[in-house]
Amino acid sequence: MKHEFKFEEITRQVLESLPSDIGKIQADVEKNLKATLQATFSRFELVSREEFDIQTKLLSRTRALVEELEKKIDTLEQARKS
Repeated sequence: MKHEFKFEEITRQVLESLPSDIGKIQADVEKNLKATLQATFSRFELVSREEFDIQTKLLSRTRALVEELEKKIDTLEQARKS
């Protein structure tokens, strides 16, 4: 699953915290840092906020449907007992 995290911002913050004379190897550090961040976050199996919101809405609709079906079953059981 591919997610859009703020790798650029995290990378920038880390690079800014490094000593200024690291400029010669900055490109290598940046490339390796981005790869490490992506690998680390992909292992967490995180979902984007958008995907989370979609699943929350879907679960809410499903829950409402289950409740409606439970009421119909109760009604049918009551009618059957009568």
